[in-house]
Amino acid sequence: MSTLTKRSGESVVQRRKTAGGGSNSGGAADREADDDDHYEEQDVDEVSKETRMTLMEEVLLLGIKDREGYTSFWNDCISSGLRGCMLIELGLRGRIELEKSGMRRKSLLNRKVLLKSDTPTGDVLLDEALKHIKETDQPESVQNWIELLSGETWNPLKLRYQLRNVRERLAKNLVEKGVLTTEKQNFLLFDMTTHPVINSTIKQKLVKRVQDGMLSRWPNDPHRMEKRLLALIYLSHASDVLENAFAPLSDEDYEIAMKRVRELLDLDPDAEAMKGNTNDVLWSVIAAFVK
Repeated sequence: MSTLTKRSGESVVQRRKTAGGGSNSGGAADREADDDDHYEEQDVDEVSKETRMTLMEEVLLLGIKDREGYTSFWNDCISSGLRGCMLIELGLRGRIELEKSGMRRKSLLNRKVLLKSDTPTGDVLLDEALKHIKETDQPESVQNWIELLSGETWNPLKLRYQLRNVRERLAKNLVEKGVLTTEKQNFLLFDMTTHPVINSTIKQKLVKRVQDGMLSRWPNDPHRMEKRLLALIYLSHASDVLENAFAPLSDEDYEIAMKRVRELLDLDPDAEAMKGNTNDVLWSVIAAFVK
């Protein structure tokens, strides 16, 4: 599921050529779920506090062309990327976890996803995914869940796990939050609903958050980064929309940012997940896309 790091002229705007700067029960489980519902507020950037955007919405917003109101027709990665975002959201909110690695130290991709709490998140898409995970007959791995939620399965009995119209539903969420609007465009042979950006300030803040995370606020250690920012960078890359955030950068800053992205991609998720204060679901999703 890995994607190329080369620049795509089709999906980005022209960047400047000038050099620039830079499953538990009881009170404890309920409290944990309540804490996770606050989006790990100590780690959330101001842009997310203002609009309460989920990770899926942030990735989609990075991929949507401001005026046209749709993602690139050539982007075939964003579908699975958005499903990965859902699993990370559920993991960060304390709804799912991975089974223990055991004495034989199972790799992240071989560990099954387990239900930790079935408390609704309040987000329709996340709760739909959580319901599927709760009702599955046999636990599945993260990679299998990404494929099942995307409808990529040869087993007709598992097609019921597919989440449909995800991009359109996420776009409508952003319309309700005042970030996008809804228009109809005619493409000769058919009409298409589009969602141009109307609150450019929110998108610019999101883009700047990504840029700063790889430039001025780069900590040189993924475990010192906000978990949501780390997930956003990895999943934006997996969804082939990270380039959109880097497009306005000068050549020098672009090269620095991409060098650091490659450093993140070269990390071993299994080794990183064994370090302190980590989230196994987050690193398992990362492993599904970079391996």
